[in-house]
Amino acid sequence: MTTSAGEPLDILYRDDDLIAVDKPSGLLVHRTHLSTDNDAVLQRLRDQIGRRVNPVHRLDRPASGVLLFAFTAETTRALQAAFDDGRVAKRYLALVRGHTEAGGTIDYPVRKARHKPAQPAVTRYRRLRTAEAPFPAGPYATARYSLMRAEPLTGRLHQLRRHFAHIRHPIIGDTTHGDGHQNRAFREHFGIRRLMLMARSLELPHPRHGDTVTITAPLPGAFTDVVRALGWPAVPDAEAD
Repeated sequence: MTTSAGEPLDILYRDDDLIAVDKPSGLLVHRTHLSTDNDAVLQRLRDQIGRRVNPVHRLDRPASGVLLFAFTAETTRALQAAFDDGRVAKRYLALVRGHTEAGGTIDYPVRKARHKPAQPAVTRYRRLRTAEAPFPAGPYATARYSLMRAEPLTGRLHQLRRHFAHIRHPIIGDTTHGDGHQNRAFREHFGIRRLMLMARSLELPHPRHGDTVTITAPLPGAFTDVVRALGWPAVPDAEAD
């Protein structure tokens, strides 16, 4: 579910060099010729603060959470270099099908497109919660879920969605790489139609002075609703981050 067109974005962090917002699920980072939707985070943020900004990284349209922008080309280059060099810690929350292992690393190359060569892609993960819901999903009488913390060590297209699908624990609500039976059961019983993936936090060296900056997004309503419905304790920042 997105915010309405033109609705102000929630600003999570701002200083003279950079700004971070809480991107809503369903909203593009910037306009593209592949979509007829004229509303996007980049244009909305420029209008909101009355200043030009440059996107530093990307989030999938159906995902939500921390999205970082820079005010100048110099800062943009410095931050992108930090991402490329692995100096930015990216932490996500995801709700996946089934009960996963307690933790591990997924090392599985992915392709940007079918005609492109596969690129190395690595994701660390840790299971935070598990639950078994008393309704059927596909051939099973119950639906099992795991709440995951995921840390992509590389930044490939749909990396987390592809990686969790690869280990047969697709992210709930993923209509491209996910499980249609599980997605349908989840929509019917929880009334939630979004991808259950959020960028929870970024930790990065500030491009001007080098001090560590940590930016955290609050849990969106869909996640808090599921946490409550499945009877889980609240997810504290210490566990998510």
